[in-house]
Amino acid sequence: MHDYKDLKVWQDSIDFVVSVYELTKAFPSEEIYALTSQIKRAVVSIPSNIAEGANRNTDKEFIQFLYIALGSASEVETQLIIANRLGYLENIETESDQITSIRKMINALIKSIRRRSN
Repeated sequence: MHDYKDLKVWQDSIDFVVSVYELTKAFPSEEIYALTSQIKRAVVSIPSNIAEGANRNTDKEFIQFLYIALGSASEVETQLIIANRLGYLENIETESDQITSIRKMINALIKSIRRRSN
Protein backbone atom coordinates (compact mmCIF):
# COMPACT_ATOMS: atom_id res chain seq x y z
CA MET A 1 0.00 0.00 0.00
CA HIS A 2 1.21 3.47 -0.88
CA ASP A 3 0.48 6.70 0.96
CA TYR A 4 -0.97 8.55 -1.97
CA LYS A 5 -0.80 11.89 -0.14
CA ASP A 6 3.01 11.70 -0.39
CA LEU A 7 2.86 11.44 -4.19
CA LYS A 8 3.72 14.72 -5.93
CA VAL A 9 1.37 13.82 -8.76
CA TRP A 10 -1.53 13.51 -6.30
CA GLN A 11 -0.61 16.82 -4.63
CA ASP A 12 -0.35 18.61 -7.98
CA SER A 13 -3.64 17.07 -9.09
CA ILE A 14 -5.36 18.42 -5.98
CA ASP A 15 -3.94 21.89 -6.75
CA PHE A 16 -5.22 21.51 -10.30
CA VAL A 17 -8.72 20.66 -9.04
CA VAL A 18 -8.76 23.89 -7.03
CA SER A 19 -7.57 25.91 -10.05
CA VAL A 20 -10.20 24.42 -12.33
CA TYR A 21 -12.98 25.01 -9.79
CA GLU A 22 -11.90 28.66 -9.65
CA LEU A 23 -11.92 28.88 -13.46
CA THR A 24 -15.40 27.43 -13.81
CA LYS A 25 -16.87 30.08 -11.48
CA ALA A 26 -16.75 32.46 -14.43
CA PHE A 27 -18.74 30.17 -16.74
CA PRO A 28 -22.25 31.25 -17.69
CA SER A 29 -24.95 30.05 -15.30
CA GLU A 30 -26.65 28.02 -18.05
CA GLU A 31 -23.53 25.83 -18.15
CA ILE A 32 -23.71 24.84 -14.47
CA TYR A 33 -25.35 21.49 -15.20
CA ALA A 34 -23.56 20.91 -18.47
CA LEU A 35 -19.92 21.71 -19.21
CA THR A 36 -19.14 23.05 -15.72
CA SER A 37 -20.43 19.89 -14.09
CA GLN A 38 -18.56 17.62 -16.53
CA ILE A 39 -15.27 19.46 -16.04
CA LYS A 40 -15.58 19.30 -12.25
CA ARG A 41 -16.34 15.57 -12.27
CA ALA A 42 -13.45 14.83 -14.61
CA VAL A 43 -10.89 16.96 -12.77
CA VAL A 44 -11.82 15.45 -9.38
CA SER A 45 -11.43 12.02 -10.96
CA ILE A 46 -7.69 12.56 -11.50
CA PRO A 47 -6.49 12.64 -7.85
CA SER A 48 -9.35 10.35 -6.79
CA ASN A 49 -8.18 7.56 -9.10
CA ILE A 50 -4.57 8.03 -8.03
CA ALA A 51 -5.66 7.68 -4.40
CA GLU A 52 -7.89 4.69 -5.03
CA GLY A 53 -5.26 2.90 -7.10
CA ALA A 54 -2.56 3.48 -4.49
CA ASN A 55 -4.69 1.63 -1.97
CA ARG A 56 -5.43 -1.39 -4.12
CA ASN A 57 -3.87 -4.75 -3.42
CA THR A 58 -1.70 -5.13 -6.49
CA ASP A 59 0.55 -3.01 -8.67
CA LYS A 60 -1.52 -4.13 -11.67
CA GLU A 61 -4.63 -2.57 -10.10
CA PHE A 62 -2.72 0.59 -9.22
CA ILE A 63 -1.58 0.94 -12.82
CA GLN A 64 -5.16 0.40 -14.04
CA PHE A 65 -6.35 3.33 -11.89
CA LEU A 66 -3.45 5.47 -13.07
CA TYR A 67 -4.58 4.89 -16.64
CA ILE A 68 -8.08 6.01 -15.64
CA ALA A 69 -6.52 9.17 -14.15
CA LEU A 70 -4.72 9.74 -17.47
CA GLY A 71 -8.03 9.42 -19.29
CA SER A 72 -9.61 11.94 -16.94
CA ALA A 73 -6.75 14.37 -17.58
CA SER A 74 -7.40 14.12 -21.33
CA GLU A 75 -11.11 14.59 -20.71
CA VAL A 76 -10.46 17.78 -18.71
CA GLU A 77 -8.12 19.09 -21.37
CA THR A 78 -10.73 18.50 -24.06
CA GLN A 79 -13.42 20.22 -22.01
CA LEU A 80 -11.17 23.22 -21.33
CA ILE A 81 -10.48 23.50 -25.07
CA ILE A 82 -14.24 23.49 -25.67
CA ALA A 83 -14.75 26.16 -22.98
CA ASN A 84 -12.01 28.23 -24.61
CA ARG A 85 -13.59 27.93 -28.04
CA LEU A 86 -16.97 28.91 -26.62
CA GLY A 87 -15.35 32.02 -25.16
CA TYR A 88 -15.76 31.03 -21.49
CA LEU A 89 -11.98 31.03 -20.97
CA GLU A 90 -9.56 33.38 -22.67
CA ASN A 91 -6.31 31.51 -22.20
CA ILE A 92 -5.85 27.90 -21.18
CA GLU A 93 -2.07 27.73 -21.60
CA THR A 94 -1.41 27.47 -17.85
CA GLU A 95 -3.98 24.70 -17.47
CA SER A 96 -2.61 22.87 -20.52
CA ASP A 97 0.86 23.03 -19.00
CA GLN A 98 -0.49 21.68 -15.69
CA ILE A 99 -2.25 18.80 -17.46
CA THR A 100 0.92 17.98 -19.42
CA SER A 101 2.94 17.95 -16.20
CA ILE A 102 0.40 15.72 -14.43
CA ARG A 103 0.31 13.33 -17.40
CA LYS A 104 4.11 13.08 -17.44
CA MET A 105 4.16 12.31 -13.71
CA ILE A 106 1.45 9.65 -14.05
CA ASN A 107 3.33 8.02 -16.94
CA ALA A 108 6.58 8.10 -14.95
CA LEU A 109 4.79 6.52 -11.97
CA ILE A 110 3.40 3.77 -14.20
CA LYS A 111 6.90 3.04 -15.52
CA SER A 112 8.31 3.04 -12.01
CA ILE A 113 5.68 0.61 -10.75
CA ARG A 114 6.24 -1.68 -13.74
CA ARG A 115 10.02 -1.71 -13.09
CA ARG A 116 9.43 -2.49 -9.43
CA SER A 117 7.02 -5.29 -10.31
CA ASN A 118 9.42 -7.06 -12.68
